Amino acid sequence: MDSRSLIPALLLVIGLAAVHAQSSGGSVAPGAACEDMNGTSCEQCLQNVSCLWCIKTKMCITYPVKTILPPHSVCPLNDARWGLCWMNFQTLIIVFAVVGGVIIIAFLVCLFCCCKCENFGAKRFEAKMQRQANKTKTKQEERKAEMKQRHEEIRSKYGLTGQNQYSRF
Repeated sequence: MDSRSLIPALLLVIGLAAVHAQSSGGSVAPGAACEDMNGTSCEQCLQNVSCLWCIKTKMCITYPVKTILPPHSVCPLNDARWGLCWMNFQTLIIVFAVVGGVIIIAFLVCLFCCCKCENFGAKRFEAKMQRQANKTKTKQEERKAEMKQRHEEIRSKYGLTGQNQYSRF
């Protein structure tokens, strides 16, 4: 499988799994606190997007939004589940970091290629214009030489060779 098609497929699977995880299972009251679902399963806990499930303690915890990552004291990253019950938080972070890194690298490669192609195209255009200018200059010099030769032939035909008679005035 090509790596370019692997990334969108992976994102699609993760997105569909998250939607499925949030839409399946029992219904949760909209204002229900995460701690009220402590005796339930991971699927029921994660129906509320502000909840975090800890497998080690089998507790549903309100996600600590003040810290970006849940602290180890709340739940170790290997045991923390958020959004998807089958993927731990540590794996989720690694997947997002890798996908983000690949997207940034792909963007930079595209940017580099576009800039390189533009410079190559500009150089090629300049070379083409230079060749055309040289060709025009060569033709002009040839015409100039032909005109000079014709003038010399006309002067010799009418005996006007030599010094111009009006030059002494």
